[in-house]
Amino acid sequence: MQEQILILDFGSQYTQLIARRLRELNVYCEIHPYNKIPAIDSHIKGVILSGSPHSVREENPPQPDLSKIKGHLPLLGVCYGAQYLAHFFGGEVGKSNSREYGRAHLQISDATGLFEGVNQDSQVWMSHGDTILRLPDQYTITASTHDVKVAAYKVNGENTHAIQFHPEVYHTTEGLQILKNFVFGICGCKGDWTPASFIETTIQELKEKIKDEVVILGLSGGVDSSVAAMLLHKAIGKNLYCIFVDNGLLRKNEFESVLDSYQHMGLNVKGVDAKSRFYTALAGESDPEKKRKIIGKTFIDVFDAESHLVNNAKWLAQGTIYPDVIESVSVKGPSATIKSHHNVGGLPDFMKLQVVEPLRSLFKDEVRRVGRELGLDENILNRHPFPGPGLAIRILGDITEEKVHLIQEVDYIFIEGLKKHNLYNSVWQAGSILLPVQSVGVMGDERTYERVVALRAVSSTDGMTADWVHLPYEFLAKTSNEIINKVRGVNRVVYDISSKPPATIEWE
Repeated sequence: MQEQILILDFGSQYTQLIARRLRELNVYCEIHPYNKIPAIDSHIKGVILSGSPHSVREENPPQPDLSKIKGHLPLLGVCYGAQYLAHFFGGEVGKSNSREYGRAHLQISDATGLFEGVNQDSQVWMSHGDTILRLPDQYTITASTHDVKVAAYKVNGENTHAIQFHPEVYHTTEGLQILKNFVFGICGCKGDWTPASFIETTIQELKEKIKDEVVILGLSGGVDSSVAAMLLHKAIGKNLYCIFVDNGLLRKNEFESVLDSYQHMGLNVKGVDAKSRFYTALAGESDPEKKRKIIGKTFIDVFDAESHLVNNAKWLAQGTIYPDVIESVSVKGPSATIKSHHNVGGLPDFMKLQVVEPLRSLFKDEVRRVGRELGLDENILNRHPFPGPGLAIRILGDITEEKVHLIQEVDYIFIEGLKKHNLYNSVWQAGSILLPVQSVGVMGDERTYERVVALRAVSSTDGMTADWVHLPYEFLAKTSNEIINKVRGVNRVVYDISSKPPATIEWE
């Protein structure tokens, strides 16, 4: 069984970053809510307690049951985790009177264990309003900063360590070394979780789970569903039936080009033209959430009808990835949902299919690494992420075929321009948005009153956070000019310079 590090989440914005850093070290890890700890067995090599927006001093702070962990397994408390291990085991945490946010520099008093090979005066990132005032007996300070006496500590007689800074963020310059020391030196992990090992293990698991039964997979043209299809194809071959639905909300020429790519991959794919059905269902609806739900329901109806044409189908494969899984079991609960996305492990009862999700343990960049290892077509592998509801959430307001055609043309000019000017691969996601406003313009000697489009390009690792890309002014000017000249009905182009957070990548 794959060795792993267990990360208990207390709701920190940085929890996923901890997991990502460990995955970069080829160490498999899973995030679980602090109040839903899985069974502790021999494949769990260590546990990390995350930070939290909560305080250990509040009336009902998050409190995990560590009875089978603390003193039994290597344990690392980070920020809230460090304060929890001090406060509830005989120490004291109080409100900080000094600056404990931003950059600080470590004075290391114990250069073994967690700080092996870490330089004195190493920069770390603090982010907390509480501080440890007094440590319990048997706890020893291992590092301090100018303002924080207890920046790190260990528990004598236990493999328990804690830090009041965040090793997972880039501002902590030797954070990766600290995490390496924990997972390799303290936990004894081998670091053998690679794309090749994932593929081998997953294919074997799929063979054992599915045997000779039939699986249906809805392809989207994106990297997630494509990699899921390739893994299943290697595991069960001809028993995989792929369905690619044209919902009328894809990019220009996408249906034909993606179908062609899949044929070259040897997949058994059926293309279904359902454009008119989606346009009819969406007619007159402007609310973003309702548009998403209409598209989801219509897709299920189309997909269900097509799946009934496949004899003896028992499984539905989905391209669910790890951020979707984490979000669905978040300690923040449903109130933190920003927008609805596809069900995680959920289906309408009437479909009567079991769900298989080969990628549910991977982050987006890991899916790409696995796809590259599998030899996936570079055109699909390097494609920018595209929202499940497609252009429906890039058209603000109601959906018409005329609006879809307009934004397809705009988007085509933008994306092809990025490729032509060697900018496409330095952008994580790009797209065009049709705004529900018109503006005055002048074309020739005539006054116009036409549509406004916004261009969006962001850099990111997995979409959890994103920054707008500083595209060259010359490129933006050329692209704007080409759109206005070639796309009838558009007389103004704007560029979105918002980051996530506070904005989201998509506008709806």
